[in-house]
Amino acid sequence: MRDLAQIQQQEYDLIIIGGGINGAGVARDAALRGLKTILIEKEDFASGSSSWSTRLIHGGLRYLEYFEFPLVREALKEREVLFRVAPHLVKPLLLTIPIYGDRSRPYWKIWAGMILYDIFSFDKTLPLHRMLPKKQFQQLFRYVDREHLTGGSQYYDGQATLAERLCLENIISAENAGATVLNYAEVNEISLQNNFVSSIDCKDRLSDEIFTISCSQNAVVVNTAGPWVDKVCKLGNKAGKDVPIGNARKIGGTKGSHIVVSKFPGAPETSSLYVEAKSDGRPFFIVPWLGMYLIGTTDLPFKGDLDRVKADNDEIDYLLTETNNIIPAANLTREDIRFTYSGVRPLPNAEGKKPGSITRKHIIFDHKKEGVNNMFSLIGGKLTTYRNVGEEMTDAVLKKMKRSGKHSTTASEPLPGCIVADDERIEQAIVDYSSLLSPRTINYLFNAYGATALEVLNLTSEQPELAAQIGDALPDIKAQIVYAVEHEYAHKLTDIMRRRTMLAMNGNYGLDLLPVVTETLQKYCGWSQEQCDRAKCEYKTYMEENCIPDFQLNRLEHQFA
Repeated sequence: MRDLAQIQQQEYDLIIIGGGINGAGVARDAALRGLKTILIEKEDFASGSSSWSTRLIHGGLRYLEYFEFPLVREALKEREVLFRVAPHLVKPLLLTIPIYGDRSRPYWKIWAGMILYDIFSFDKTLPLHRMLPKKQFQQLFRYVDREHLTGGSQYYDGQATLAERLCLENIISAENAGATVLNYAEVNEISLQNNFVSSIDCKDRLSDEIFTISCSQNAVVVNTAGPWVDKVCKLGNKAGKDVPIGNARKIGGTKGSHIVVSKFPGAPETSSLYVEAKSDGRPFFIVPWLGMYLIGTTDLPFKGDLDRVKADNDEIDYLLTETNNIIPAANLTREDIRFTYSGVRPLPNAEGKKPGSITRKHIIFDHKKEGVNNMFSLIGGKLTTYRNVGEEMTDAVLKKMKRSGKHSTTASEPLPGCIVADDERIEQAIVDYSSLLSPRTINYLFNAYGATALEVLNLTSEQPELAAQIGDALPDIKAQIVYAVEHEYAHKLTDIMRRRTMLAMNGNYGLDLLPVVTETLQKYCGWSQEQCDRAKCEYKTYMEENCIPDFQLNRLEHQFA
């Protein structure tokens, strides 16, 4: 329950602006170390860059080319941490690299990179790499383009299939540790007094109520707004006058777009492909995902509206063409597109640099350099390294406050849903709920929710009709809708269908499923007909502006008019 009156009566040690994966990681670490913490996010948790990545938990093999060895080591170390604390959400992923004589990375270079990658992940639990001579590679990958092929390489990284839920579990863990977390709470103004942030004026976007968050005497503000970092800095106000918190541009984001397609001829079944585009040599991935294939990403300079980021027709055609180049049998066309998404990487501003060469290292920027003594901004940050960012940022906050605190425990503290695949609770749940649900659905729930799947299943015990499937071919059930609203801060259909579940990836961008979802919200969550109608319009608009390709809009407009 959002108690804004109570929030206004509190003084916080730490105010975090931005509820993506990095803000969630900071909130969790700080709360577990005893700081009175509040996190505010203007949209939904993980609704920005955290939701638009390739969903890899990886060391960044190509970062070796730019000699970013510390970053590679940090990421590989964090990959192992996530395997331990969130095994239900982060799982090993086999990647295969076809090597061609006419591309920028010859066989010897890939081999050297593989050896370095193994060295930097000396403490890993995954198998070592292996090189594949040409004939062996062709036997294993018979549909991959053979022109100028010299062989291949295979290695393991990790995949966070449901990256949004990884962020959500960090949010839930932060709240369990005492943090206050609010989505749909937008910063209007940051008040400055004597070179310190003294308070932050916000708007609750659900009720339009204005409220103020007060800082304690030694409070610190952390800006983890990702691509919006500079926009947050411009909200400073001193003595009634707008005073930007620093004038230097800090973010130089690049746009990355993905397409989702169904299984296609020649699609890799036991491995992902990490390939160089034939036309320009840019690396991209073809990854099995949710029974479909995720293909991406592009890497283009971006200076547009951060709230309206969409894969354009040229990007989609580029990814289709390059996939067909690497797997000629695929013969993918625009008609095969099931979903698209695009986001902006919050990279450091680096005018004149090629997008692919901009560092992926994160920077904790102390605004003391710009005359604000109690504020940090995070520049950059990767999905893989979010936990370490949280630890480093909390260390910086405690140092700024001149306050001692216990050491971070997030490297060993499991996330709320932590569970392994052979846990006896899964087998017992299959027995207990066999009269209501198939083993497929129960296993699906444990894969998505981990141990908290038992709470979702419990809803079906109380209301057996909530065990009904949302779509005929889908494992998702109505109980997930209710659970999202009652326990996971979901307020809109996009929250439910795009981030608490992956229903948006099914049934014409989720549009076919809206009647079942809204009926469930009316019957079990108290939503009115008017509220549901408004939510459906908002959802459709969101899909049109962010996910449905321009060339599909006319067809869908006619279908759902």
